[in-house]
Amino acid sequence: MTDTRAADCHAHVFCGEDYPYSPETVYRPHPSQAGTAAKFRAVLDAHGFTHGLLVGAGPYGADNRCMLEAIAASRGRFKGIALVKANIAEPELAALAGQGVVGIRINLMNHGMRPLLEPGADRLLAQVKELRWFVQIHCQKDELAEAAPILRKAGVRVMIDHFGRPDVKRGVPQPGFQTLLEFGRSGDAVVKLSGPFRCSAEGYPYRDVDPFIAAAIEAFTLERCVWGSDWPFVRLDERMDYGPGVSCLTRWLPDASDRRKLLWDAPARLFGFC
Repeated sequence: MTDTRAADCHAHVFCGEDYPYSPETVYRPHPSQAGTAAKFRAVLDAHGFTHGLLVGAGPYGADNRCMLEAIAASRGRFKGIALVKANIAEPELAALAGQGVVGIRINLMNHGMRPLLEPGADRLLAQVKELRWFVQIHCQKDELAEAAPILRKAGVRVMIDHFGRPDVKRGVPQPGFQTLLEFGRSGDAVVKLSGPFRCSAEGYPYRDVDPFIAAAIEAFTLERCVWGSDWPFVRLDERMDYGPGVSCLTRWLPDASDRRKLLWDAPARLFGFC
């Protein structure tokens, strides 16, 4: 895919039986979907990607050991977005920065507004702001519109998964996606042009998401857009491969220099890849 450095900015890794899943997890991936760090490195190599931003896998809850192990073994190829509890101790949170972590993920899709409203959430957001980390928001449809006032008040750097997982049948004007565009126009928020298969109503090649991708690029500019595969494609009924997601890039960004901005220039600047 690439002839230079490039980063896949959304992937999860699993560690087999080395670390147990949280008893509170809402899903357990099928063993065939629970890709390891070694497999992910091989996939990146096969498709010409040099770096990756790992996102803590939901089944582990706030246990980030599997992801941190993968980062440590990557020799600088990987950074991470951690899953943490609101009551995490400040030294423990700060220690993650030295292990390659650049943000935390908050999942509104599985937990609603609770992660932003529970005791300790304000303190956590303040600590994340001080660290200059990202608060990565996983949401769908209009959930971002509800969360936006809290995020803006906290003054944190927001990064939005899967371009907000809009309802494609409702079009670009829907409130949740308009909130996403407002984040793009008014601050230093970042959007991930990832996981089109998560919201496409048509399936591959996901052309029904193109208006949303174009609007996101216009609002955020390529300075604050990154791309991610969402490997290893958990919680899907059908098998997914890496190539089809990559192939969308040339349609979204026909110019090779624009693809370089998306795949390397922005990730390197935002997350400290080198």
